Amino acid sequence: MANNQELHQRRAAVFPRGMGAAHAIYIERAQNAELWDVEGKRYIDFGGGIAVVNTGHTHPKVTAAVIDQVQHFSHTCLMVNPYESAVELAEKLCRIAPIAGEKKVIFVSTGAEAVENAIKIARAHTRRSGVIAFTGGFHGRTHYTMGLTGKVLPYKAGFGPFPGEIYHVPFPVPYHGISVEDSLRAIANVFKCDIEPSRVAAIIIEPVQGEGGFYAAPPELMQALRKLCDEHGIVLIADEIQTGFARTGTMFMSEQLGVEPDLMTMAKSLAGGYPLAAVVGRAALMDAPAPGGLGGTYAGSPVAIAAALAVLEVMEEENLCQRSRDIGEAMVAKLKAMQTRHPRRIGEIRNQGAMVAMELVKDGGAHQPDAELTRGLVTAAAQEGLILLSCGTYGNVIRFLVPLTAGNEIVDEGLAILTRVFDRLAV
Repeated sequence: MANNQELHQRRAAVFPRGMGAAHAIYIERAQNAELWDVEGKRYIDFGGGIAVVNTGHTHPKVTAAVIDQVQHFSHTCLMVNPYESAVELAEKLCRIAPIAGEKKVIFVSTGAEAVENAIKIARAHTRRSGVIAFTGGFHGRTHYTMGLTGKVLPYKAGFGPFPGEIYHVPFPVPYHGISVEDSLRAIANVFKCDIEPSRVAAIIIEPVQGEGGFYAAPPELMQALRKLCDEHGIVLIADEIQTGFARTGTMFMSEQLGVEPDLMTMAKSLAGGYPLAAVVGRAALMDAPAPGGLGGTYAGSPVAIAAALAVLEVMEEENLCQRSRDIGEAMVAKLKAMQTRHPRRIGEIRNQGAMVAMELVKDGGAHQPDAELTRGLVTAAAQEGLILLSCGTYGNVIRFLVPLTAGNEIVDEGLAILTRVFDRLAV
């Protein structure tokens, strides 16, 4: 069997440089929150496949559901010969989505597809074209979702121009001196200088920014957006692709904000590692596109649908919302102890449940991001057997996405590695 170095050389010969790899570590097997590479080395996974495996790698119940489905059929196309499991999953998502009244669902394969379809639905419903998004937001890598994304490097550089009538406003980040009032004034300025509200179809927002740095939207912002959308007939879209399915301590972050969106996008941990995404929303909006206007060949794969049904059962049976809160509390306590030792290197610790972030800075300055230390920490931790992810507009945030099924001993072991490596690097 090839080793990591050999595989990485082979990869470089056939994959373009634009499709990066954080580590030259090639995984052979995975279980819950642990990974083993082709050389037999074990790693603790604090990245969770970028928030995809909230139920852990190869959860027995999810794996069994997939095997059973494959033995029946793997594909018929949901729009040609549908199947009961898709109806059942749609019914369950309608029940758990924090939106009142009658709801409907569409299935697609990726988060970017879900976002694009949410915009299509909003435009079909309102007969308008404009969309407001936020700086620091991430909504996908397709051409339109890149336009929505509020970060140039590495996602947008060299790919423009982007679709028109997308307007970005600042996302409130108190640590960086951006208030809710600043965000609302910017929206008012868009209405005054760029596009009248009667031509805006949607406002899209991540309740907690993922790639942007794990900054949470304040409840007062969401309430103001809800009021603004109601006043002007604008569709409010909550992008819960990374925040969904117990990651923030509730099934969806919107539950904690006291505001109902009109549409929600879901993906990542919905199917525990199998490609599945969804848009859930008010029935009157979801029915706006004409027949044939929504769908896709692989939309609602029966294999991924089976996995998602098992994921929802696991989340309820193992009480993963509470587990998310417990993991977050334990991690924040350890990270704050690190911050006490290194107050000039760790600027802020923040979390919503087990969606945890550590922002690294120079000389204690909120406006002095330390991307170099962040990169060094990710690399050194991997060498010690811990997989970390970075994020943030300036690449200076470590984001922790531990599988919610991870045991306390695994979480503690990972944090011990992190502490040891950080103490060494931050001298």
